[in-house]
Amino acid sequence: MVERSFLARPGLAVAPELLGSVLRHTTSEGTVAVRLTEVEAYQGAEDPGSHAFRGRTPRNEVMFGPAGHLYVYFTYGMHFCANVVCDVDGTATAVLLRAGEVVEGASLAAVRRPSARAPREYARGPARLTSALGLGRAENGADLCSPGSATALEPGPPVDAGRVRTGPRVGVSGPGGDGVAFPWRFWLDGEPTVSPYRPHVPKRRK
Repeated sequence: MVERSFLARPGLAVAPELLGSVLRHTTSEGTVAVRLTEVEAYQGAEDPGSHAFRGRTPRNEVMFGPAGHLYVYFTYGMHFCANVVCDVDGTATAVLLRAGEVVEGASLAAVRRPSARAPREYARGPARLTSALGLGRAENGADLCSPGSATALEPGPPVDAGRVRTGPRVGVSGPGGDGVAFPWRFWLDGEPTVSPYRPHVPKRRK
């Protein structure tokens, strides 16, 4: 189990160190575990890309702490995404779990992800990752550091720091409109489970 003190730090420090960690979720169907290969940091009120940028709401309440809980939100009317809450209470810092490798429960992940063409696609993307794990609204606020929790974050094998890469977040614009000002996406180089990068595309006014 990952220690809460490890997560009670700034998201930009925690995010790259989450790579290689394992998120495990158990339901009545069984257990699926995913080794994290791609994440993104979100910095609360200081970050225009964060759900907490405009303040505390019933939707983002979990982001405000304490650290070590899962923030799950529904997006585009069809998908759930999961974040690990970090930093001290009140900062609303979180790390989005973008992609990973299914290391346990592959047969169950395959059932949950019938459109996947290969095992590397089971959790390749934030919505796919939550689908493979079976995470949904009920897991919002789950304590990842509590012994016996059905949803747990565990340390993985050591990661070679030379494999960690960083770049713009997916679909998030920076002040210049290209997201370059926020290179807060981190991934493991050479991992086939890392999701394809898609830059932010500004909406055109009609």
